[in-house]
Amino acid sequence: MQRFSNITGQARHGLEKMTPAGLMSRPNPMDLPIAQPIKRPMNGTPISPLTPADSMVNLSFNVPFSSNLNGPDVDEILHASPKALERWTFPEGTEEGTPIHKLPVHHYNVEQLRRSCRVLNEGSQGRLEATVTSSEPKPIPALQRRPLKGLVTNVCISGDNETVHKMRAKILNDTPIALRCAIVDIDTNLVITQDMNGVRAEVLKHLDEVAKWTGTDIFLLNPKHGDPEGPASSYGNGSDQSFDQRLRIAIYGDPESSEHAKTRVLIMIDRVLHRTVDCMKLELSLHTVICGRTRKNIRLIEAATNTAIYFPPPFPRIYGYTPQGAYRRGEDEVFITGENQDSINHAKKKLHELVLNTKCYVKDVMVSAHKIDSIILDRLDKVRKVMETNGSYVLFPQLGSQRGLIRVQGTEILHVERTVREIMALAGQFYSASWWLMLHDSAQSMRAPSPADVRVMLSDICTNSGSDVCFEKLTFNINGSDDSVKAAMMVIHEIPFVKRAQYQIRVKIELANEHKEFVSGKKNGKINKIMGQSNVQIIFDGFNEYNFYIDVCGAQYDATKNGLDLVEQEMPASISFHVPDQYHKRIIGIGGQHIQRIMKKYSVFVKFSNAMDRGGIGKEDDDIKIDNVICRTPARNAQSLDLVKQEIMDMVEKVDAEFVSETVVINRLYHRELIARMHKIDELEKKWNCKIDFPSTEMASDVVTISGPEYQVPQAVDEFLGMVPESHEITIPASLQLRDFFKSPEFEAEVRQTLKTQYEVILSIGNSSKPVEDKEASEARLLLEYTRNNAGGLKDAIDFLVSRLIPYGLDATTVKGAIPRPKSDSFEDSLPFFDSKLLQNAPAPLGTDSPTRSTFADDGSERGSLFGKIRKPGSISSISSFLDRRKNQSGSPGSFFKHASSNASRASLVSMESRDSGYRNPWNDSGVNLPEEEGHNGWPLRFENKSEHKLPFSAVPGDITPRHDKHTSFDSGRPSTSHSTNGYPAPIGPPR
Repeated sequence: MQRFSNITGQARHGLEKMTPAGLMSRPNPMDLPIAQPIKRPMNGTPISPLTPADSMVNLSFNVPFSSNLNGPDVDEILHASPKALERWTFPEGTEEGTPIHKLPVHHYNVEQLRRSCRVLNEGSQGRLEATVTSSEPKPIPALQRRPLKGLVTNVCISGDNETVHKMRAKILNDTPIALRCAIVDIDTNLVITQDMNGVRAEVLKHLDEVAKWTGTDIFLLNPKHGDPEGPASSYGNGSDQSFDQRLRIAIYGDPESSEHAKTRVLIMIDRVLHRTVDCMKLELSLHTVICGRTRKNIRLIEAATNTAIYFPPPFPRIYGYTPQGAYRRGEDEVFITGENQDSINHAKKKLHELVLNTKCYVKDVMVSAHKIDSIILDRLDKVRKVMETNGSYVLFPQLGSQRGLIRVQGTEILHVERTVREIMALAGQFYSASWWLMLHDSAQSMRAPSPADVRVMLSDICTNSGSDVCFEKLTFNINGSDDSVKAAMMVIHEIPFVKRAQYQIRVKIELANEHKEFVSGKKNGKINKIMGQSNVQIIFDGFNEYNFYIDVCGAQYDATKNGLDLVEQEMPASISFHVPDQYHKRIIGIGGQHIQRIMKKYSVFVKFSNAMDRGGIGKEDDDIKIDNVICRTPARNAQSLDLVKQEIMDMVEKVDAEFVSETVVINRLYHRELIARMHKIDELEKKWNCKIDFPSTEMASDVVTISGPEYQVPQAVDEFLGMVPESHEITIPASLQLRDFFKSPEFEAEVRQTLKTQYEVILSIGNSSKPVEDKEASEARLLLEYTRNNAGGLKDAIDFLVSRLIPYGLDATTVKGAIPRPKSDSFEDSLPFFDSKLLQNAPAPLGTDSPTRSTFADDGSERGSLFGKIRKPGSISSISSFLDRRKNQSGSPGSFFKHASSNASRASLVSMESRDSGYRNPWNDSGVNLPEEEGHNGWPLRFENKSEHKLPFSAVPGDITPRHDKHTSFDSGRPSTSHSTNGYPAPIGPPR
């Protein structure tokens, strides 16, 4: 058996230090040739000679139309750009329940694709044939996988190899694929006329011009109350009053066009706010680099100059599609808006200084061309997040170009290495497979399928699996995600002529080099056992500096499938989390006694990484809070990962334990005010050991993320929301007696001061703007101002205010804007016939001092019109009640917070293991022997009950991760899964 040498990485290998002016001077090599396996029949019988028809290549792939993207609700549309309404809504008379894919826009795109393919067929003079089929995929019962949604449009092209791939690239780049809808919320008072009769004409004109210029469809929509897909706060601190009254601008188009139109709309809002707009040129590849990690540098510039900086999309023209008559935004255009031209010039100067002080390291890496296309189509958002996290830039070739080179650049070698390894982890989420058919002499009578049959067969395989399939010389080549490749193999196995023929199957799995001996085991024991039990051959084949291939080969489908499942069970499942460095020695113990006991108890390998391992102490504050503990075990033992994490976190003081991330919703326009007070936010972060992340300007998001220790985050959220002012208005009939009371010293002393001291609410009184003939029936506007962290007491403040005004002639039922009482509890509803003093009306729950829209019934009579809605207060749960409940709870720390377990696997293992030239590989030995492997003959049962293993605490549902099921690939826990959400290593947990 082949001996596997230790694989060590050189961090500086392949890196070049370059100036910004010479970043793109290196040539782009073509994809490295990959040796094809020898096609030999398993029994040695001769292979029949190939016919001329066998030399034709048949390539089938799905065109990723967004056929399940629905248009806006007709009742919510205030304005639509020209022809947008006809494209995104069903015509009158359409039957209810008509599928979304029959919308005119989706139907037109499919018909346009058919016409394009007909033109290609006619222009090739018989050398090329392209067919288009559209159908809904059928579920595959044997695979528990997410089915493809909506209508799937498939294209099958037949011809010579080079022409076929060129036509595939042309179709993908000339078709509006990956359509999406971008939403921009806008305050009503910015677009509505002063008389409240309609939308300002100049706003509508500008929206139509933006739609025409960018080739998108734009709708102005009414507010949508109770939007389940809208921004939500983990702490219940979202404010209904400000978000409910905002109009929505919906932008429909391809990714680049919608991003362009979204930026133009945001700039329009800045113009309405009387801000100055300017533009500067900046090399595209430097944008994410000079922004720094998590856009730290840009935040400082925006805070110092009170400006908003809009960068263009990081992947311009990667799809190659431009709508007819539309114009693209310059890839080097950076828009800046500010209060005046001086502030903009100041921001430009600071950006110029950043460019001059930037030094770049560039590295080229080879990736399979098929996987690059898959990443572009399915994982581009994850790549964008990786770039922002590491302050690096990734240059991809154009979609379908068949080039296998990507270029990564950053300001430090460590960040470049982290980015490359993250990209390589994404590539490992896709499989490739080959299925060779071999016709021996005894099977000469069996006819091979005709070209028409092959096209129908390939279209059916692609539609139901989601993978790309190529049929050439009696060989199926399959590329796609792990689930889609296995589904395609299952469909191919059911084809009659494939069943009758002899065949050989090879599946290629890509995995990081440091996991090679983890998977193979000591002296290749794991691989030898799999090969002996499954009758397959497993070959480890080097690919590049970072990844290698695991080839699973077999002559029978069932054996190959079984061998592949067993290999997947041995692939590493990982979980990573943060433990402050000062606790590492305590957890490891003297001579490693503590951690060795934990690792042996759960058969999980644990590694700690300190600040020195991550590149030195004090280099960046962000490094302090990254995941620095990694737990790894074979996927079949994945349920032990959460148990190990729990036992480690039990050794950490409560004030530092369990780093979590929580979100609060704040109007994005107010983010600028908060960023301008960055020095206070820095003090807040240091005080509570938390980190506050604002969304990028281009996202136009209201969600602010606060991360830190579980016991510190509530205080940080409370203090942060104390910087956010809010107001609530109520209107009451103002009689003469009430107006006299408002002017009395008793009102000032007993009402105003009590509201201010006890409820943290400032009360101001004004007259209603409505003209009223009878002064006795005039109305008074009472404005209550408070900060967001005190919004939980707003209902009590209003109740106190109303109770003090009732003796002066106020009728409580005439108060407009008061917060209604919450729905009573189950006792009052189910026992109405009891007349007992023990069963009184239940008060509002402690955790919901302030109402939420889902808790209280709407008053439909007062919400009839768009502009006459009653302002309702925001909802916040008292921080003190959180802490009180927290003290009385026991069990897992993650059981209380909504997203407490989401911090796992936030950072890549390779991100923590990146070193300088002296990089050591700690994973050169698996170090993991599961208990069932010792003293047992044969393969262990993967789903056996381990109840005999006594745990230190009871395992309740949700505290542990389910065992890995080979039929389920929602979140398998191994790096090469197609549905992992946090990169590499993948999170361990239930489907999200």
